[in-house]
Amino acid sequence: NNASDPWSSWNVGKSGNWDNGNAGDSWVTKPESAAGQRNSASNNWETAAAFGHPQAYQGPAADDDDWDDDWDDPKSASPSYLGYKETEASEAGGLQRGNSRTAAMKLPLNKFPGFAKPGMEQYLLAKQLAKPKEKIPIIIGDYGPMWVYPTSTFDCVVADPKKGSKMYGLKSYIEYQLTCTNTNRSVNHRYKHFDWLYERLLVKFGLAIPIPSLPDKQVTGRFEEEFIKMRMERLQAWMTRMCRHPVVSESEVFQQFLNFRDEKEWKTGKRKAEKDETVGVLIFSTMEPEAPDLDMVEIEQKCDAVGRFTKAMDDGVRELLTVGQEHWKRCTGPLPKEYQKIGKALQSLALVFSTSGYQGESDLNGAITEAGKTYEEIATLVADQPKKDLHFLMETNHEYKGFLGCFPDIIAAHKGAIERVKESDKLVATSKITPQDKQNMVKRVSTMAYALQAEMNHFHSNRIYDYNSVIRLYLEQQAQFYETIAQKLRQALSRFPVM
Repeated sequence: NNASDPWSSWNVGKSGNWDNGNAGDSWVTKPESAAGQRNSASNNWETAAAFGHPQAYQGPAADDDDWDDDWDDPKSASPSYLGYKETEASEAGGLQRGNSRTAAMKLPLNKFPGFAKPGMEQYLLAKQLAKPKEKIPIIIGDYGPMWVYPTSTFDCVVADPKKGSKMYGLKSYIEYQLTCTNTNRSVNHRYKHFDWLYERLLVKFGLAIPIPSLPDKQVTGRFEEEFIKMRMERLQAWMTRMCRHPVVSESEVFQQFLNFRDEKEWKTGKRKAEKDETVGVLIFSTMEPEAPDLDMVEIEQKCDAVGRFTKAMDDGVRELLTVGQEHWKRCTGPLPKEYQKIGKALQSLALVFSTSGYQGESDLNGAITEAGKTYEEIATLVADQPKKDLHFLMETNHEYKGFLGCFPDIIAAHKGAIERVKESDKLVATSKITPQDKQNMVKRVSTMAYALQAEMNHFHSNRIYDYNSVIRLYLEQQAQFYETIAQKLRQALSRFPVM
């Protein structure tokens, strides 16, 4: 029953080739240093709950939004990585979209400079790396490596969905208004523009930073109000995540997506982003750790620890999602019906009693009738409650499921680099590379390790904040829910005569 399972088709992340390891030996860095610089534009769960929330739209995940439309721009090359069939895995094991659109969908990463074979060697064995314009510093905070957070933060408000059309009305689409809180300027984007941004961020940062996939596409019902509302909320959550990340939010492609001034500037910026060569493994060439190089033993230990923790968290998140889905179904299905049955049975009993003709039982019969109505009211409360608390807990878990689904590819890239360094002694012995080449490899793998630790510091900081907020909200709403039920039962009890 899809009506009882609102998350079954959204962001179904693939677990990928997780590293086998003991989940008990997890690397958990303290997040306080990153938390001190956290983007203040976070999900305000309390505010969202105060205004209520629609139940998630039910429907199959599939393509929509005129996907064969070539961006209305004949000069722009069609993104060849969309709708691509499975190809040979790249050096990192094939960076997957991490959602349920099609099981075999992969990005043909060999189409992009940073993923072209020989893959990892392009970064590790390059005699001299090109100096990109974008620099990503990594500093050492109180609790380890961390990204540099911008002094001023911003969020992006997704609102005002409007239906538009093209080709004389033959094709329709929904356009959303995006407004940055730091500029107060608005731009309009269709869903496929968001998808284009996702693809560009994935190609550029996907081996260093988890880029969760967008909410799934839709064939039927995509112009229905409830679906549009739900999609807008999930796009809002995705944009808030991106705005919160200190590297992604400051990147040129992300800023251009939010701040273009006209159609010409949008198309120019889009073509420029598609020609960006600092993608894939080459993203690490932009990173500059302000710290001494790490030794290979420590690098490998850190990589293994991240793999163990993220795999263990992925298992925990999936378990909570399974339990939550079952509870949602119960609360919106059989449980309210049980309360309704009790209510109707009590009212039927009161009706039978009223036929006795005995004058002294009218108060009792009225009290029993009201008790029955109270149970019918409780049935409605039970059915509505998941939208007020469980919904937010499930949405948060789905977001993190999307994040965690990215880590197998990230870990695979790092392990691939570590293996290359381990093989470097043989290459030096056979004069295929010089000792200086090996030294450069170790230095570059050390940079990758610092990037991984910086990302995990950011991840842990957000994880602690998000789960503290959403579980507090869940418990507060649950307490209020049961207090409301208790109050109704006490009111029903007060109607019964004291014998």
